[in-house]
Parts: sequence; structure tokens; C-alpha cells
Amino acid sequence: MDEKFLKPYNPQETEKKIYELWEKSGFFNPDNLPDRHKKPFTIIMPPPNANGSLHAGHALFVATEDLIIRYKRMQGFKTLWVPGADHAGFETQVVYEKKLEKEGRSRFKMDSKELYDEIMQFTLDNKSFMEGQVRSLGASCDWSRERFTLDPKIIKTVYKTFQQLSDDKLLYRGKRLINWCSKHQTSLSELETESIEKEDKFYTFQYGPFQIGTTRPETKFGDKYVVMHPDDERYKKYKHGQEIDLEWINGPITATIIKDDAIDMEFGTGAMTITPWHDTADFEIAQRHNLEYEQIIDFYGKLLPIAGPEFEGKNITIAREEIVKKLDEKGLLVKTEENFKHNIKVCYKCNRPIEPQIKAQWFIKMKSLAKRAIEAVEKGDVKFITKRHEKIFKHWMGNIHDWNISRQIVWGIPIPAKLCQDCKGAFVDIENKITKCPNCGSTDSIVQDPDTFDTWFSSGQWPFAVLDFPEEEDFKNFYPTDIMETGHDLLFFWVARMIMLGIYRTKKVPFKTVYLHGLIRDAKEKKMSKSIGNVIDPREISEKFGTDALRMSLIVGNTPGNDMNLSENKIRAYKKFANKLWNVGRFIVENTQDLGEVDLNDKQIKSLRHSNLELKKFQKIISDITVDMENYRFYLASEKIYHFTWHEFADKIIEESKDKLNKKETQLMLIDILQNILKILHPFMPFITEEIWSNLSIKDKKLLIIENWPNK
Repeated sequence: MDEKFLKPYNPQETEKKIYELWEKSGFFNPDNLPDRHKKPFTIIMPPPNANGSLHAGHALFVATEDLIIRYKRMQGFKTLWVPGADHAGFETQVVYEKKLEKEGRSRFKMDSKELYDEIMQFTLDNKSFMEGQVRSLGASCDWSRERFTLDPKIIKTVYKTFQQLSDDKLLYRGKRLINWCSKHQTSLSELETESIEKEDKFYTFQYGPFQIGTTRPETKFGDKYVVMHPDDERYKKYKHGQEIDLEWINGPITATIIKDDAIDMEFGTGAMTITPWHDTADFEIAQRHNLEYEQIIDFYGKLLPIAGPEFEGKNITIAREEIVKKLDEKGLLVKTEENFKHNIKVCYKCNRPIEPQIKAQWFIKMKSLAKRAIEAVEKGDVKFITKRHEKIFKHWMGNIHDWNISRQIVWGIPIPAKLCQDCKGAFVDIENKITKCPNCGSTDSIVQDPDTFDTWFSSGQWPFAVLDFPEEEDFKNFYPTDIMETGHDLLFFWVARMIMLGIYRTKKVPFKTVYLHGLIRDAKEKKMSKSIGNVIDPREISEKFGTDALRMSLIVGNTPGNDMNLSENKIRAYKKFANKLWNVGRFIVENTQDLGEVDLNDKQIKSLRHSNLELKKFQKIISDITVDMENYRFYLASEKIYHFTWHEFADKIIEESKDKLNKKETQLMLIDILQNILKILHPFMPFITEEIWSNLSIKDKKLLIIENWPNK
């Protein structure tokens, strides 16, 4: 028996040593597992953003996925858990911009290559640090297969998908209304915006014979169409296409009457002017009626020359009241409503209001891709652990819009396309060999597209990209993967895109099961935030209580898809449990040394399992726990083994056995129960169980990481 086993359990002394033992064994790599491990079981790690430290949410996915992979490995599966890191495009550039701001620098004053190289070094440094944190959490992933989203092989796969989408006419570059962040100077997908309720002033203006309402008078310089419902009796005398002359912000204008069914007759006066360049509904009306439209606000949130010399160049937030004042002086302000509540879109990173803009971008037609994904779920090829998330998935996919995959940022995978300045056309050129525009034949006006891919376009191909689709053996052996475990907040950002792109490229689903965990909140149910100061740092917690205590606290009571509260008190409770387990193990080892090396296949032990009441009861608990594990009810399995270990085994069985410790039957019973407890607890608390296991005297003992799951 190791002398350390005689002392209180010290995670800081044990964990690094145990992890090095596992890595040295080679058993993280499925190719090195014993012969009994035949059927593949694969998990692709959601690649953490390589731009900072891990937080409690990362610790949750590591604990959950490692639990699954260790359980399946012990069951005899040829387990592969592929680790990775995400360059995280826009997210990382935002983080780096904050760093630049603190240094008094701006990305807008930097050369593109200089900025890219700086962010690359920043990311690689963080990536190395982050991988160390993943190791410290006990992740038994195959580091020899680790991938980064900017690896050349990954980029090659992403480019081929882009080319195939183009060949299949599912890709186009068009001038469409996009979500534009004037702070970060990039377009954003719908998922990268948030809707918030805001109080503004609501103005009603006289627009010729009509009264129109708006919260954004700064957009009204380009209004030359007034729209109403064709069935609105109030405006029956006005004909579609009729022109009227009226006085407006900078003088007389001519406006055209448009009748459209999209107008809500119950809102305001039922008449409205439209600004197609800066509003989605207005843009759609303009498209239906082939109306002209003009940009009013530039990409920095300032008014363009159309606003006239009085307002040109002014920030819209400053110009708003000045515009209202001018209209009031002209007698065109009817009324102002204070504290008007309405929803607006904001950038999910800086909370600045989104300014809709028309800009040429690359789009993917999503309807056919979504249709195939829905069919895969309905056929059961992809199963969601919770029906609630399946329902949400299908609803969202049934209402999907074309996906803008262009980003106006430096950090990311460059879009392999060329733009022709003569014909305003664009074409895919993944090998960078085309020098002549296929649309107009021009050679002098060809330029490289400066944009990068939306990071979700590349990470949406992660499962087949990391397995080297389509040539390599890993793809043939380990795809489709078995389970995708990630946060429920990534259902649309990532999971849906992986299903769509996986089916599109490989003709197979990327994974068979989707397990979505909730967000980690503090003890008062508040979302963890650095600004609030309630973030639980996994590194600090592991140092204070041990990684096993942290992992167990993240699993117990954590039902799929629901947010969970985490406090130091809960983690402290499982630190006490770890100590209890250690003391139980030490007590049994000390009191069974005269047995020598125990053969778990010995006839006497096998006979005991059929005759001893405690062993028979435990076998039933093991069966129940195994059923829970198979059905992803880890929160139940963890509670059952916790309560059995502490309240049944430690408090009752061991206490009642103390006066019979000289009997071989009693010693064998205690050893048999302990060895099975360690096996069941191993996926949940891998470090302490492996350490106690190393002190047991058992015949033909292997590392616990590859021992048989009980009943196998």
C-alpha cells in the first residue's frame, strides 16, 4: 500500500500524476485499446474558443463528455474523443479589439496582415493555455488527433464545401439587406443579434395629406413612397402609383402612392413611408413593387449627402432631434409620444443598435438543406434527448432564411472568391487560378474578395472535417459520430448547421444523438458574468476542492437542457464525499491485507454474489445505474452511486461489518463492493477512483480507465 494512502486525500498531489499515467498508457487513443474494444464510439469535442480561459460552462461539457467516453470505454467500445480549438472569428476579434483599446490602438489603423498575425499569436498562446486547462479537468481525449479550425486540412474541407455549394447553385452573392454593426464594421447573422425592448420617442409627422409615425426621423430623407393597405377605406380615393407633391425636410418633393397588403391598418394612421435601404419590411415592399431606394446612413452611422449640407456627416443619434426641430419649425410635427416601447435589434457583443444596410454578401440558400435535416430528425437518424428541443429545432428549421456567410473582419478563413469591378460580378476561385472574369471576360478589374467566412460556416463542418472527410480511415471508421453534447444556446448557431452541412457533404448525419445541457448559473440563479463578479473559475475550484468534486457537482441534479445553479457549497459537499470515499478505501485496504491478491473471478466471490444479501442488493443498484447511463440520465446515476456509497456502504454495511472483519467472507464482500463502486464512480470522479484502485491488491488488475464496467 502506498504511504500516501495513509494520509488524507490531496488532489493537488494526485491529479497531475494520474493524468500523466493515463496519457503515458496511450489509452486515450482508440488504436491503442485492448482487443476487446472493437465497436467504435465517437464524440467530437465542441472546440472551445481559443481566446481566453475556460469557464464553468466549459467544465460542464468536459465533465459530461468525459463521463460518457469513460463509461463507453469501460464497456468495451473503441472510443474516440477528438479535442479541438476554435479560432472563433468575430468573437476573438472582438476580444482582441478590447486588448487594442486598452493599449491605445485601433484595428482600423493597422495593416490587415499585421492585425491577422497579432491575433494568430494571441490565439495560439491562449489555445495552448486552454488545452492545459482541459487536461486538468481530466479529459481523456485523443490529443494526437487534436484539431484547430485554421488547420490547413480544415480550411481545405471548408473550401470544397464552398465550391460544391456554388456548383449546386445553392450559393449566391447578392445585394441584400443585412444586419450591420457600425462599431465592429461587419455584418452579422440573425443569430448574432439580440432583440431588446427600448423606450424611445414616437413622432407623428404630416406628410402631405397623410400622417406618418416613426421612431427614426433620421431615415426620412429618402422617403418618396407612402404605402397603405389596398382595402383601407380611409385612403380609397388614392390610387396605386399616383404621385403627390408635398413639403418635406429639405423642401418640396414628389411622393408616389403604393398599395400593399403587408400594411397593418390598425397601427397608427395606417399610412407609412418606407426606407428600403434601412428596414427589412420596407425592403421587401420595395422588392415586390420594383421601387428605387437609396442609402441614407453610412456604415459608420452617419448621414450621407442625401440629407443635405445641414445634416451630412452627422451621427444619427445627434441629428435626430435636430431633424425633428426642423420639421416642427415647418409645421410638420403633429405630436410626440414619450416613452414609446418597442423592440430593436442590437449587436450581441456591444449592444449597439443594428443598422440594416444593403450590401453585397455571400448567401447560402437554406430551404433544401433544412428540409433534409428535418427529415433526418423525423426518421430518427438524429435523436434529441429532449422532445422540447426537437420541437424547437423543427420549428426554427421550417422558418429558416438564407444564410449570410460573409464577415467584414480580418480574423478568419478568407473567402476563396474573386470580385469583378467591371460587371460587379463574383465567382468562386478556391485554387486562386482564375484571372479572367467568367461573367464579362475582364482581366483588369479582378480583385480578391477581402471578406472572411462566418465562423459558424467552418465550425458547422467540424464533425466530418476533423475526421478528414472523405479520404482518411478515421472518417470511414468513426463517422457518423455517436453523440453531440453541447449547450442548448448553440442549438441554432452550431447544432442545426452541423446537421445541415453534414448531410449535404457526406450524405450521412454527423451524429446520431444530440444532448443539450443548460447554462451554469450562480446560487441565486443569476447568469454568470465577469462584470457581476459571480463567475466560478474551474482552475480555482479545482485547486481549492479538487477536480473530482467540481465534476460531480456539475453532474448531480443537472437534467438535460435545463439551466443549473452552482455554488461553492455544493462543490464543497462533494469534496467531503471524495474524502469519505478515500477513507472508505483506506479502511478496506488496511483491513483486507491478509487476503493477499484477490481474484475477482474466484468461486467464493461468485458464490457470495448469489448468496450475500448486500451484494445482491448492490447488483440491482448497478443494473439501475447502467440503465440510467444508457439513457443519458447521468443526474440520476450520480445520485444513486453517491447515496449508496455514503449512506448504505459507509454508514451501514461497513459499520455492521466491523465486528466480522476477521472473516474472509466479510473481507471479500467489502472488496467486491468497493471495486464496483470505484468502477461506477470512475466516469464521474476519475482521479480519486484511479488512485484508490492503484492501492487495491487484485489479480490481473489493469488501469481503471480500461477495466470492465460492472456486469460486463
